[in-house]
Amino acid sequence: MKICIIGQGYIGLPTAALFTMHNCGVTGVDVNEEIIENLKNGVIHIEEPGIKDIISKALKNGLYHPSLKPDKADVFIITVPTPYIPETYSCDLTYVISACKSILPYLEKGNTVIIESTIAPMSTDEIIKPIFEKEGFEIGKDLYLAHCPERVLPGKIIEELIHNDRIIGGVTPECSKKASEVYKKFVEGKLIETEAKTAELSKCMENTFRDVNIALANELTKICAKIGVNSLDVIEMANKHPRVNIHSPGPGVGGHCLAIDPYFIYSKAPDEAKIIKLARDINNSMPEFVVENVRKILPESNSKIAILGVSYKGNTGDSRESPALEIISLLKEKGYKIAIHDPHIENKEYLNLEDSVNDASLILILADHNEFKNLDYNLIKDNMKDPIIFDTKNIISYVPDDIKLINYGNISELS
Repeated sequence: MKICIIGQGYIGLPTAALFTMHNCGVTGVDVNEEIIENLKNGVIHIEEPGIKDIISKALKNGLYHPSLKPDKADVFIITVPTPYIPETYSCDLTYVISACKSILPYLEKGNTVIIESTIAPMSTDEIIKPIFEKEGFEIGKDLYLAHCPERVLPGKIIEELIHNDRIIGGVTPECSKKASEVYKKFVEGKLIETEAKTAELSKCMENTFRDVNIALANELTKICAKIGVNSLDVIEMANKHPRVNIHSPGPGVGGHCLAIDPYFIYSKAPDEAKIIKLARDINNSMPEFVVENVRKILPESNSKIAILGVSYKGNTGDSRESPALEIISLLKEKGYKIAIHDPHIENKEYLNLEDSVNDASLILILADHNEFKNLDYNLIKDNMKDPIIFDTKNIISYVPDDIKLINYGNISELS
């Protein structure tokens, strides 16, 4: 089976890797020339365990071909980004439409086209299907079209692509069947065949569920800060109930899914999606909440702050939609001097831990990297102007007596 995958990012590249492991020839397409040139040389641009070794082997045995252009194949898989349009909160299908049009010269009767990109409900039927019908293809008869969204966790993408159940949303039952045959190559979880529109909404709701529950935890933190209660204790006690699982509060929500997908639902039914929109507003307010409390800790706005972590998710180098970026911007606007340390992101402007904390009056933890859970407290005491840590991810359980720790449990003491 020959596979052509459009988009070689956090989903496209791992998917390509898995198909090569099952002796499928894969053309990996991306519009970024630097990414393609690096991939040809075995240089991987995403931080994900196992990917480098698989791709290196596939390059050597000729099963993986990075390219700026598509090629003929049996199966075409679209894994390009789908941002949202802030003015309307709707799904921006520009990249998906462009990717679909790019494969038209290479399509043949009998091919299967799969959209993995997260898209708003009804997008496959109303927008994507007509692109191929205009070229004379009859969907379900001589071209098979399906929406098969990924549901993976950064840092465990390979493992979860294999073991997680997969939703197969065909435009017709025959489309679902053909798409299922593709994923049987490597998926060991269940292949759940359904309609495209059901698959689209299911994927959006998975991320909306998590966003809403994080918003509940963040709102609780704000309430506790106002009335003088330890929110972390409240969450721990409430979660002792066998049917309660309050999520962890934090500095906001990031990533390509949780921070965006709920809007795709809201844009389709704004009068009905009230909880969804309110949850987005709450989570979007958290960067300002963090900055407000930083100002209580450090009233002198020319103080230096050491930012630990820019990634939206711990132990990854993924900073897409990260609330840390907004927090940093807001702090700079207030006049604070900012030094950034993130061991998972390559950026020549970022510093090592010692240089970032040197002469700082505050450490602000914005990512739950393992490296931050047990910091070198001697280094902190020896180099900081004021040894204070504000842990917005609530990952530090102990600090020496001569270091002040502030988290969402004791944040009410700042009021």
